[in-house]
Amino acid sequence: MCAAGRRWGRRQRALLWAVLLAAWEAAWGQLRYSVPEEMPKGSFVGDVAKDLGLQLTEIRDRGVRIVSEGSTQYFALHGKTGHLVTAERIDREQLCRLVEKCVLRCELIVEGEMQVYGIQVEITDINDNAPTFKEVELEERMSETTATGSRFPLAEAHDPDSGRNSLQSYELSGDEHFSLAVQAGPGGDQRPELVLAKALDREEAAFHELVLRASDGGDPARTGTARIRVTVLDANDNAPVFSQAEYTVRVPEDVPVASVLITVTATDADEGPNGHVKYSLKKVSEMALNIFHLDSGSGAITLMQSLDFEEGDSYELEVQARDGGGLSDTAKVMISVTDINDNAPVISVRSALSEISEDAPSGTVVALLHVRDRDSGANGEVRCSLDGGVPFRLEKSYEDYYRVVTARELDREQVSEYNVTVRAADGGSPALQSSAVLALRVLDVNDNAPVFLEERYSARLAENNAAGALVLTVRATDADWGQNARVRYRLAEGRVRGAPLSSYVSVQAETGALYALRSLDYEQLRELQLCVRAEDGGAPALSSNVSVRLLIVDENDNAPQVLYPAPAAAAGSGAAAAWSGVELAPRWAEAGALVAKVVAVDADAGQNAWLSYELAKATEPGLFRVGLHSGEVRTARSPLARDAARHSLLVLVRDHGRPALSATATLSVVLAESVAELLAELGSAAHEAAAPGEPAASLTRWLVLAVAAVSCLFVAFLLLLLALRLRRCHRQQLLPPDSGALRGVPVSHFVGIDGVRAFLQSYSHDVSLTADSRKSHLRFSAASCCDTLPARPPPDEPAPLLGDGDPAGALPSDPAPSSVSFSGQIFSTTLSCDSALPFPRRVLCVS
Repeated sequence: MCAAGRRWGRRQRALLWAVLLAAWEAAWGQLRYSVPEEMPKGSFVGDVAKDLGLQLTEIRDRGVRIVSEGSTQYFALHGKTGHLVTAERIDREQLCRLVEKCVLRCELIVEGEMQVYGIQVEITDINDNAPTFKEVELEERMSETTATGSRFPLAEAHDPDSGRNSLQSYELSGDEHFSLAVQAGPGGDQRPELVLAKALDREEAAFHELVLRASDGGDPARTGTARIRVTVLDANDNAPVFSQAEYTVRVPEDVPVASVLITVTATDADEGPNGHVKYSLKKVSEMALNIFHLDSGSGAITLMQSLDFEEGDSYELEVQARDGGGLSDTAKVMISVTDINDNAPVISVRSALSEISEDAPSGTVVALLHVRDRDSGANGEVRCSLDGGVPFRLEKSYEDYYRVVTARELDREQVSEYNVTVRAADGGSPALQSSAVLALRVLDVNDNAPVFLEERYSARLAENNAAGALVLTVRATDADWGQNARVRYRLAEGRVRGAPLSSYVSVQAETGALYALRSLDYEQLRELQLCVRAEDGGAPALSSNVSVRLLIVDENDNAPQVLYPAPAAAAGSGAAAAWSGVELAPRWAEAGALVAKVVAVDADAGQNAWLSYELAKATEPGLFRVGLHSGEVRTARSPLARDAARHSLLVLVRDHGRPALSATATLSVVLAESVAELLAELGSAAHEAAAPGEPAASLTRWLVLAVAAVSCLFVAFLLLLLALRLRRCHRQQLLPPDSGALRGVPVSHFVGIDGVRAFLQSYSHDVSLTADSRKSHLRFSAASCCDTLPARPPPDEPAPLLGDGDPAGALPSDPAPSSVSFSGQIFSTTLSCDSALPFPRRVLCVS
C-alpha cells in the first residue's frame, strides 16, 4: 500500500514538472510534455489549448488536429477540453529499445491558420520489466588444473527498462569455490564474471551448482535468476584464443543478403577433441540475432536480411570460442552500417486548401508540407522548390515543415485553377527527388463590374407602335463567375414630358430587352434619351451604365391642317360665317394678281410634311390657279364682264407621305368694281348662307347695320380731316409777316412753334406694289417735289430768297446762323398689304 502511494506521488510530481516545462516551451512555438509509459488510452498528457492560448471554440472551428510520423497515432486532441491525451497504450521498451531517452514527436496543426506547433512527449520509464537471462540454465566446464583467480565471463542479464529501473547488480550463491566479479563495459554496462576462488578437485566434486541473480533498481526491485552448472574436467592444458580481442567491420546498408561480413578465428594448441573449436554467439540483441548468422564451425558471420541504416547503424556481437575440453574464449564484434542514398525525400501534405479567394492578400498560406529524408548526412539534406510560372512561393516553417504561400494577388479571371507542383531533392549523388501536386481552385470575388458590348446604343422606332413592342436588346457581360457574373438590367430614373420614364419604356431584367410600354407619337416626342444600368449579383453589387438613344421615326399619320381659310364649322354661323369666307378681287385685276392664299400645315416631318396645293374644283375653270407649293390663289387671266361675280374654289392640300393624306379648303371669291356692287354681293351671299327657316328680315337688319357702321366711320374721317385743316390754318396765322429774315419764301413753307422756325421740304415718291410679295417698297425721288408745296424757281427765273432787298445786306455775315438748321433726309419704308393695289399712291414725308 505504501509502495503504491509512493509511485502515485512520483507520477504526480512528474506531471507537474511536465506542465511547467510546457508553459516555458510554448513561447518558442514548441511544446514539451512528459508522460509515463503504459498509461491507459485517453490519459492526460498536457493542456494544449491553455498553453497555446486557444479557445475551445477555435479548436472546433479552425480544425485543430494532431499528426505524427508512422502509421500509429499515439496522441490525440480532446475536442471538448483541449487536452492532449494518449490514443494508444505506449510501451517505451518497444518504441525506444535502442535509445536511452524516449521522446515521441507530433505536431499540432491549426487548419484555419495554416500554423504548426511542435510537440515533444517524453515517455518516462516505469519498472515494468524484470532482468532476464537469455538462458536460465548455464553450463561451464573447467579443468581441475585451472588456476585460482581465473575468470570466466558469464551471460549477461537484460532489462529493457532504463535508468534506475534497469539492471543494477548481480549476486552469486551456491558454492565456496567460486565468487562473482562484475566488470564495467565500454557502454557502462555490467559484465559478470565467474572467478575461481578455490582449486577444483574432480575426485572431490565433479559438479558445482551455482545461482546467478540479477536485480534492477526499481521500487520494488525486480530480479531474474540463472542456474550455473560447473563441470570439472580432467587436465586440459590449453584454451582457445581469438586472433583479435575485438573485431570491427563497416558495411554499406545495401550489402546483399547472404554476404559474409566477417570471419572470426580462434586457435587451440591442444590436439584431438580438446583442440577442436566451436563458435557461438554469447551476447547479442534480439534484433541482431534476426539479422546475423554465425557459423559455428568456420566462425563466418553472414547477413540473413537487408540492413537499413535508418533502423540500426551499428551492432555489437559477443562471440565465444569453446574447445572440446570445455575451455573457451570470447571476442567482441562491432558491425557498423554506413548510409547510402537509398531513400528519396517524402513529401507529406499536412494541411492544404482546395479553394482560395482571389482577393486573398499576398502571403496567404495555402498548404503546410512536411518533407523528410530518412537518410543521413548529405543524403538527408533536402532542397524544396516550386515549379515556375505560379504565383506562389515556399517558406520554411518549423523544422522539416514548409509553407506554400501566395506570392502576389490572384486573378480568377486570368487563371481559375492552379496545379502547384512541389519538388524535393536530397543532396545525394545521384540525387533522389520526389514531388507532390497541390490542386487549388481560385474562388471568385465580385471585382469586375458588368461591361456592355457597345459604348452606346441607338435604335429607331416607328411611331404609332404597338404597346409592348421590342425596341432593342442591350447586353452586358461580367468577367466574374457564378452569382457575381449574373447580370440584371434596370432603367435609371428619369422623367419625360413630366411623366416617369418607366411609363414609356421598360427593360427586361434578365435579358436586357427594351420594350415600349405605350404607343409613341413623333409629333409629341421626337427622341428618348435613357440610361440602362447593368448590375451583377455580387455583394456589394457592381454596376455600369450605358446610354440608349431612341429615335422616333415619323409616320404619315397626320393629314394636312388648313389654317386659312378657317373651316366652315369654326367660322361661326349666319352672316358672320359668310363674311369670313369671302375673298375680294377687283374686276380689273390683271392675270397673275394675288387673290388669296391657302395656308396649311402638317404635323408630320420630312417628306410626310411636304405639302402641295391644287385646284380641285372651281365655279369658273380657268379663271383662277393655285401655286403648287405656295398655296397662293391667283388669277389665271383677267376677269371678263361675263364672269360671275361670286366664285367658289375647292383647293386640295396633299402631303407626300405613303399613302398620301389630304385636306380641302373652300374659298369664296367676289369680283366687284365698286363698293355698292360689293355690298350687294355680300348681301346676296349672306342671304344664301342663311338657314332655310330663318326670316329674311333678320338678314336685312344685319345688312343695314353694316352699311350704317361704314357710313359712321366715313363721317368720322371727314370730321378728323376738317379739324386738322383748321389747326394748320391757325398755326399759319400765328407767324408775323415780317418776323422772318428769309424773304421770297411763302409763309406756308414755315410753321412756328414757340418762336422756332422749321424749314419744310417735301419729297414725292411712287409706291410700287407687287402681286407676288406681301411687302412693297417706296422709292423717293429727290428731284421731284410734292404738289402741296410750290416748286423751286427755275434757274432762268431768279427770285430773291431773302426778300426784295439787297442780298448782300440782307444776309448775315455768318453763312450758317446757329438759330437755323437745314437738313434733308430720304426715308425708305416697307409697307405690308393683304391684297394687290392696282393704282399708285403718293405719300408725303417730312423731316
